Amino acid sequence: MAGTPTCDIRNLAVVGHSGAGKTSLCEAILHATGATSRLGSVVDKTSHLDLDDEEKESGHSIDSHVMSVIHDDKRLNFIDTPGAPDFIGPAIASLAAVETAVIVINAVGGIQVNTRRMREQAKNFGLGRVIVVNHIDAESADLEQLITDIRESFGQVVAPVNLPTNGGKAVVNCIENDGGDTDILSVESEHLNLVERVAECDDKLLAKYFEEGTLTKEEIRGNFVKAVKAGTIVPLLFTDSLHEVGVKELLNFIVRCCPSPLNGKQYVIKDGDKETPIDPNGNMFVGQVFKVAIDHKSKIKYPFIRVLAGHMKGDGHLCKPGDRKGVRPGHFHHFVGGTHKEADEAGAGDIVAVAKLDLSIGDTLFAEEHEGSVPMINFPTPMYSLAIMPKARGDEGKLGEAIHRFMDVDPCFKTMHDPQTHELVISGNGDMHLRVVLHKMLKQFKIDVDTKPPKVPYRETIVKPSEGHYRHKKQTGGAGQFGEVYLKISPLERGSDPTLEWSWDIFGGSIPGQFEPAIKKGVKMLMEHGPLAGFPMQDIKVSITDGKHHPVDSKEVAFTTAGKFAFKDAVLKSKPVLLEPIVKIEVTGPGDHVGDITGDLAQRRGRPTGQDLLPGNMSLITAEVPLAKLSDYHSRLSSMTGGKGTYSIEFSHYEQVPSNETQAVMAQYQPKEDEED
Repeated sequence: MAGTPTCDIRNLAVVGHSGAGKTSLCEAILHATGATSRLGSVVDKTSHLDLDDEEKESGHSIDSHVMSVIHDDKRLNFIDTPGAPDFIGPAIASLAAVETAVIVINAVGGIQVNTRRMREQAKNFGLGRVIVVNHIDAESADLEQLITDIRESFGQVVAPVNLPTNGGKAVVNCIENDGGDTDILSVESEHLNLVERVAECDDKLLAKYFEEGTLTKEEIRGNFVKAVKAGTIVPLLFTDSLHEVGVKELLNFIVRCCPSPLNGKQYVIKDGDKETPIDPNGNMFVGQVFKVAIDHKSKIKYPFIRVLAGHMKGDGHLCKPGDRKGVRPGHFHHFVGGTHKEADEAGAGDIVAVAKLDLSIGDTLFAEEHEGSVPMINFPTPMYSLAIMPKARGDEGKLGEAIHRFMDVDPCFKTMHDPQTHELVISGNGDMHLRVVLHKMLKQFKIDVDTKPPKVPYRETIVKPSEGHYRHKKQTGGAGQFGEVYLKISPLERGSDPTLEWSWDIFGGSIPGQFEPAIKKGVKMLMEHGPLAGFPMQDIKVSITDGKHHPVDSKEVAFTTAGKFAFKDAVLKSKPVLLEPIVKIEVTGPGDHVGDITGDLAQRRGRPTGQDLLPGNMSLITAEVPLAKLSDYHSRLSSMTGGKGTYSIEFSHYEQVPSNETQAVMAQYQPKEDEED
């Protein structure tokens, strides 16, 4: 099968909060386009997309799923994404592969936490946005109020392009019609609103509108893509996915009015400070991995690639930056949930998968050796952690393999080995995120683990400049060791990158330049394990100012020791302090419990940053809270709200630990005394 022309491709990420009906909508799209012969159901566990056992049992997606369909001779690549805040990583990664985010909102549930977060992510990444209100058949749905809520939350640029009619059993097109019967609002007024929004995307069009008072339907259709891309309009459509109402109308709208890879978000190759725009029509092949999946039956690894430019056949080569040889892709695949078909080539704008290649999310791929990479969308720093240890002896190797597999497929699942406590720590976006990982670990790898809260990732730094000195002299017979270092240190701005600023200010050769790396090594040794409680240090400038050497006894090991202890001498004179991680927390709960929630956050040293009323007597509270105070928050919030409260956290910054708590932390994590080598 020949590749699809780039202009005939549409790439869309279906995003929103859990329970909005994203997977149900995608199932209806599969059925409407003939990709499947039956309508899959999440409730009946017959979904073509949610194939994982965890997804079937829980009734919601925990990973993204790609489906490639044909409609009106156009290839539409949809990515169905998880809606739970704990699984936001795959959802965010999906945005890197598309031009349009389809934001699905439940007609009854309304705007929820992840609706807002994914809308902001899509907007900040420069994507077109389309809102779909799903489940319009629900008896308790107040669609007119929901439109008001959506416009209050996302702005007056939100404009319905169709409206429900006949009790939600059909929809009326507001682009093609300027009148008709509807269940809510007026086709005439919404048609006029569309005309005004489209006119705003082009100065000449706006001038014509002011002169003539209207635009032709051809002018509206012809400029709709430009308006969506410019953000002067955020289209709103209505569907009932369970009865397939409005689904074909949505597909027609996507084909005619959503950006293609030629006129959607444009990407660049970044090499240092140089940025080179990527031309989708260019000859040079450029692609980026945005998803990695492991087939639940065959265990084959499938990296998914968004092709940004050029074409490649199966006998070509995929090269990472700086790679000369690369690897042969073999075959390209178009996926529909768990099934796939081979494609003759990977063409510009398309989304394809390759099998068994060792590629990671974010990798940039070329057809030949090339420098630079395509910047990947930013992911939230996983802040919910557990220390784990296998219950059975001998499972350490299997545990390492399992963790590597989970890190491959989930950009927000991280792991580290704490050298101080010797703990293996896994981190994710929340309690549910890690519980799913541990359950999969037990089910797929037969590994059972013990868990406990890990130590909080404190940091250490200094608050004032100082000077340090150390003379290292060792004589044990024969050649000895000698090195003497004088240095100055000063604090940098909090959160500096890099965390250590280095300056070699030696004049006159008092220390030969060959010993600079050794001294820096000694300084970094202490930076990794600070003197207060053994935590990494940050935000420090070090200047080596003077010293002495011996023509025979001076060796690298001597200056490493001298550098380390000169630095420690200076640090202890500069009022070292502990820093604690502060996270942004978003808590959603019943409006009746706002006082309990805010009071509890205050007891945890939380600082409120905002509060919004949500539909359904729910409230959204945002605050900044020390991570150390949230170890029991999941159970506490559930207790306060009767299980109706949810929250998500994201790393914000580091702050100094209050003096009354510093001693307790130091006592708990007191490092052992340093000794000379």
